Amino acid sequence: MNNLPNRFFLFFVFIINIQYVLYAQHSTPDIINVQRIPGKINFDGKLDEPVWETTPRISNFTQREPDFGQPSSQRTEVSVLYDEKALYFGVWCYQTDGKIVSKYLNRDFEYTQDDNFQIIISPFNDNRSGYMFVINPSGARADLLVSDGKAGNMDWNGVWDVKTKIDKSGWYAEIYIPFNTLQFKKDEVLHWAINFERDMAYRNEQVLWQGWSREYTIFMVVNAGKLEGLNDINYTSRFELKPYILAGWEHANMKDTKYPLKIGGDLNINLSPTLKLNLTSFTDFAQVEADKKIIDLSRFNPSYEEKRGFFLESNDLYNFSLGNSNEAYYTRQIGIEDGKTVPIIAGARLFGKINNTHNIGFLNIQEGSVDDIPSTNSTVLRYKKDLGKQSYIGGIVTNKTNSLESNAVVGIDGRYATSQFLKNKNLTIYGSLAASVNNYKSEGNNLAWQVFLDAPNDFMTNLISLSSIQKNFNPALGFLRRGNYDALSWQWRIKPRWLTSWGIKQLVFKPWDFNIIRTNSTKKLESVTNEIRPLGFTLKNGLFFEFNLKQNWERIDIPYSIAKDFTIDAGEYMMYRYEIQFDSPMSRRIWTTVRFLWGDFMGGKNTTFKNSLGINVNSHLNIRNDYTFNYVTLNDRSIWIHEIADYLTYAFNPKMTLSLFSQWNSLDNKIFFNLRFHWIPKVGSDLYIVYNQGHDDARRFDLFRPTMTTGVFKIDYRFVF
Repeated sequence: MNNLPNRFFLFFVFIINIQYVLYAQHSTPDIINVQRIPGKINFDGKLDEPVWETTPRISNFTQREPDFGQPSSQRTEVSVLYDEKALYFGVWCYQTDGKIVSKYLNRDFEYTQDDNFQIIISPFNDNRSGYMFVINPSGARADLLVSDGKAGNMDWNGVWDVKTKIDKSGWYAEIYIPFNTLQFKKDEVLHWAINFERDMAYRNEQVLWQGWSREYTIFMVVNAGKLEGLNDINYTSRFELKPYILAGWEHANMKDTKYPLKIGGDLNINLSPTLKLNLTSFTDFAQVEADKKIIDLSRFNPSYEEKRGFFLESNDLYNFSLGNSNEAYYTRQIGIEDGKTVPIIAGARLFGKINNTHNIGFLNIQEGSVDDIPSTNSTVLRYKKDLGKQSYIGGIVTNKTNSLESNAVVGIDGRYATSQFLKNKNLTIYGSLAASVNNYKSEGNNLAWQVFLDAPNDFMTNLISLSSIQKNFNPALGFLRRGNYDALSWQWRIKPRWLTSWGIKQLVFKPWDFNIIRTNSTKKLESVTNEIRPLGFTLKNGLFFEFNLKQNWERIDIPYSIAKDFTIDAGEYMMYRYEIQFDSPMSRRIWTTVRFLWGDFMGGKNTTFKNSLGINVNSHLNIRNDYTFNYVTLNDRSIWIHEIADYLTYAFNPKMTLSLFSQWNSLDNKIFFNLRFHWIPKVGSDLYIVYNQGHDDARRFDLFRPTMTTGVFKIDYRFVF
């Protein structure tokens, strides 16, 4: 066992050396000398001012897909202007055949399913981080943070705007990005990394300005072009104040109706152009979309994405991975205890860069008490020192303290990353080590660590990982899907571009994807999983298919229940399962995804069917249904487990949206509705009207007699000074 990692590494190096060579590409010009606006722009999307006619445009876009290295099939042009407060982009997306796909109007739309234009800006020019802004022909907006060459949380919302126009020759956009949406080093003359991508859904065509190699995506800002010539800009207003007022009601059966009235807000202070302080008081997240409840038939903890705005900006800076989905810091441990919402009395976040290489993330939150949950203080300190082009070394400290207990975690980590391994390949080596302490005392066996080697490339991907969580490791501000284990994992995929004349874009084979886990405290084998993919492919029209063979051995020491009176007994289980996955082209007005699994399950059988069905009625109205069932037979008994979630979104325009979310599952037999109206009267300010309705027993469902109702009216307004 001790020699296995060395053998795997040598074999990996041999395999990676046989991959074919595709270079990250640059074409000239790869530098934009931005022009200062001599006057004012009429922000209307028409691009008919004289300044847009005289400003130089870039048009050297090259295909990444489907015809790698060829010029874009449709002409695309971009101009960039600025004044003392903002950047302005003019975008000309010509379309000779008129097949424009634009299915969405709502904020944070599913941009991969639409024609879209993407801008990525890295103001630090640090080859790691950046901001992405995405638009479609109808003027819908999406934005996200970029970190370490990958997409960040799309729930981040920056302050920016776009106006678009469509005619018989194509579509056009005027984009406005204030400098106070960005953080950047303050110099007399600025040099930023920048890149552009245009996607044409009907052709499944993807073109980029720079770095169009299939080994990378636009998120790899190390391959971007340059934006030069910014000077004498008014970086930002020093303060951003967003107060809110909330009024509503809360009613539940057998309880008195409550009428909450809350006032609070956030104050953002730009301590420097690269360092921001967020202060919050009486923070409220009533407007945040409801979570879809996760039904997991395993014995492990499910995790949920963070959607609360206060925690999202620069959230990736705080990440500290321990492997196997375990994290030293998990934001949803704050403001939520035992499934209950806990009030946040006050909080502060300090984040950004110092001297362009030192990344700082600090957080302190004071929570109020609820029922038997005492008032709690949570603190996180994260530091990363940039090394070379894409690497870093860093550490983390977390602490959670209340009148009952105290818990702290201290960790160090480092990453070596390059996109020039063997000339043009991606390679990442990462390691982390952390220890936890309860009530300022170490109980021993309180360590967690991980090392992995990852080579995600177009023809072949390899990920080899070793990790361990000792029995007494307990991160109170983190997340553990499972604990007390040692794990060895190796994922290997081969993705040749064969049979392209038959309409195939890329084949995907998986010789193996295994995970071997033993219990750390006893050194006994606990779990072995492996997945083989003898066939998988993506067609040029976007259709996706794969067939997988799954093997799984589990040792269950403690019985657990998947439903009432339906228990998995302690024992050892060998299971063989089969899986088919199918996705229709996602750019179509009607699309579907299907997952079908069947085979052994803990001494019995289980058949699982998962389906998502999307219907784009028009750019205003989009509907999606998610349905899952599990049919489990065990010990001469059987059970059907159903889950249904429906999403309906009606966008009146890009700044006014009505959405409905509903869910039901047969395990708790509850029905929940979440109706949300969102209006953006001014970019950066929001008005929400939210109505929630719950029914504890679906068998006695009466729409007009819910078990629980809540209603909220909330408005926040942005002031800068």
